[in-house]
Amino acid sequence: MEPPIYYSKAEFIETDTGNKVSRRATIAGPQNIILGGKTIISSGAIIRGDLRRTGPGHAVVISLGRYCLVGEGCVMRPPYKTYRGNFNYYPMKVGDHVHIGANTIVEAAQIGNHVEIGKNCVIVYRDNTIIPPNTVVPALSLFAGSPGRFSEDLPESTQEMVEAQTKQYYTRFQPLDR
Repeated sequence: MEPPIYYSKAEFIETDTGNKVSRRATIAGPQNIILGGKTIISSGAIIRGDLRRTGPGHAVVISLGRYCLVGEGCVMRPPYKTYRGNFNYYPMKVGDHVHIGANTIVEAAQIGNHVEIGKNCVIVYRDNTIIPPNTVVPALSLFAGSPGRFSEDLPESTQEMVEAQTKQYYTRFQPLDR
C-alpha cells in the first residue's frame, strides 16, 4: 500500500458522511450542491452551485457521488444553453468513484461512474486534453489530445481499478494533527 497523504486537520472540514472539504476551496451556493459521501474537495477548487436556473424554489445544481476526488484548482460549473433567446443553466451530475485532476475545468451535464479525468483538462479524460462541447465519450474509452479524440478502448477491469484507486486515495488521506 502507498504511504499516507497527510493534510492539516485545521484546513479541512469533515462532514458526518465523511466528506472532506478544504477551507481554501470556494463553494458558491452550497445549498444547491450535494456531496454523496467520502468525497474530497481540495484547496483552491471552485464549485459553482450558485449558477442555477432562474425561478423560485430550491434546485440541485451540482451533485457529486461517493468517493469523488476534486483536485487542487479545479473549477466545476454547470453547463448552460441559450434556447429561443432564454439563457439557462442545467444540473451537473457526477457519478461515484470519479477523480478530477488538478487545474481542470469541468462543465458537463453528466459524468458517469468510475471516471478518471486528468490534470489541466477542459471537460476531459486525459492530461492536457480538451473535449469539444456535446461530445459523448463512450464507456471504457480513452480520449486524448486537443481537441480530444478517441485514443483506445480500455480493459473491462477499468471500473474495478478506478474504484480501488479512489477508495485507496480516500483511506490514505489522513490528518497530520490527530
